[in-house]
Amino acid sequence: MAQRADDGGPRDRRLAGKVVLVTGASTGIGRAIAVACARAGARVAFTYRENAVGAAETAKLVGAAGGLAEVRPLDLRHAEELDALAADLRTRLGRVDVWINNAGADILTREFKNLSRRDKLDLVLNVDLRGTVLASWTAVDLMRAQAGGGVIINMSWDHVGQGMAGENPLLYSAAKGGILSFSRSLARDAAPAIRVNVIAPGFIATAFEQEAPAGWRQRVIDATPLGRWGTPEDVAGAAVYLASDEAAFLTGQVIMVNGGVVM
Repeated sequence: MAQRADDGGPRDRRLAGKVVLVTGASTGIGRAIAVACARAGARVAFTYRENAVGAAETAKLVGAAGGLAEVRPLDLRHAEELDALAADLRTRLGRVDVWINNAGADILTREFKNLSRRDKLDLVLNVDLRGTVLASWTAVDLMRAQAGGGVIINMSWDHVGQGMAGENPLLYSAAKGGILSFSRSLARDAAPAIRVNVIAPGFIATAFEQEAPAGWRQRVIDATPLGRWGTPEDVAGAAVYLASDEAAFLTGQVIMVNGGVVM
């Protein structure tokens, strides 16, 4: 019989005994992944950059899901902060079994959508691409020094193999396409002790969906074979699977969580 988390949801124990780090978990997909990992039995550490209020809410939800939360501020653009994070996690938690690089730059909502395309380019390349590379290197160094290796999960985008017109899709294609290619090479380099896989979300109902015009939101639904926007929890389900021993023979692979928009 499945155990119950404090929030009333089932806890499947697939990550019991594992330490999971999620970057960028103060809201949205990162928050959903942190909570799902806690519900699956993991001890969860997560980072945020500016949204301390959101991070506190995530920590509360992780606790309600039955997990213990370790919260750390982090700016992926600074390699020294990643080094300090790894050292701190090693000291406080002993190891990191799963490192999930979810953090990414926002160029779609609030004031960021009004940045120039050059400023947007600098942001997504520095945070999404360079930040993922630096964080992955940090994770590999940490996991190679511990018994049993570990798992790295990076975030790409479902359209990188198909393309999409528009200023923002062009920018995301450059960054997220780079993450996908890098991750496949890293999977070969880090094997066999470390598995590296990729999640490529499609249209997910985060702040971007909430700010989009109603007609455009409906066009996404019409173009999606499963007839809806995805949820952060949909992405979190894929993350828990890839983090678990059920995916022990998967590396260098991509799971597109997109309702079938790209196949």
